[in-house]
Amino acid sequence: MDARPAASAPNESAKPVDLFTVQDVIAADADAWREGDRWLGGGTHLFAQPQPQARRLRDLTALAWPPLRLSPDPAEPGLDIAATCTVAELSRYAPPPRWPSLGPLVRGCCDAFLASFKVWNVATVGGNLCAALPAGPMISLVAAAGGSCLIRDLAGRRRRVPATELVRDVGVTVLRPDEYLHTIRLPARVLGGRFALRRASLHPLGRSAALVVGHRDPDTGAVTLTVTAATRRPVGVALPGPPRPGELAELLDARIPAGDWYDDVHGLPAWRRRMTLRLAEQVRAELAQVTAR
Repeated sequence: MDARPAASAPNESAKPVDLFTVQDVIAADADAWREGDRWLGGGTHLFAQPQPQARRLRDLTALAWPPLRLSPDPAEPGLDIAATCTVAELSRYAPPPRWPSLGPLVRGCCDAFLASFKVWNVATVGGNLCAALPAGPMISLVAAAGGSCLIRDLAGRRRRVPATELVRDVGVTVLRPDEYLHTIRLPARVLGGRFALRRASLHPLGRSAALVVGHRDPDTGAVTLTVTAATRRPVGVALPGPPRPGELAELLDARIPAGDWYDDVHGLPAWRRRMTLRLAEQVRAELAQVTAR
């Protein structure tokens, strides 16, 4: 497991990013949780930064969950996405005709990774959610689609939480150390509606600084708007019908405290707010056009 560079490496002053403290890789459910255990999915986030406390990796991919399937629960139809489903597998998914707007939403969120095919074929949907980074596009997807997350622990207990509540803050989720994300369910009642997505970054190939997804219910006309990337955690607003021009800006300003706009090198909070409000109005206009047809 030790991948430290040799002494002749050209950049010897740089700190190596590897897991040289790891002593074993085991099956995800092999035995009781120990201090120093870490869950391993695709590993793109785990291996991207030092993990000096890591001692064992629990390999979730060895459980061989089906990546995508229609929900087997007749009481809650929809699409089940395994936490170990890769971005590449999700990007190739062809939704049934009854979910006409899901394909563009999936592709838009997958494209927001702006990653190489190597990352797409390794990075997992669950890993992106559990990393809890504001720019995580799988967070955007499942939150906007009204998803819920099935969480299990090593004792066999399970609980389900709304996707909008999984992320509590940057890098922080509701998961306890011995819990893992098993499946994300996107409900059919939402997937049958219309989605509209807008994204902004500082430059064309930059990390998402604001990502807004709107949804219109085809039966009731109700509209929901989900904001990610610009905020420290997903933020949603819901209206019983199509919003009037400018109404979403009022709702978002009332819903998002000043301290919740994210601040890093990819965008200042004030700029992220302005871009989010602009994108929200574009989403509103697109959904209004759909309503008018």
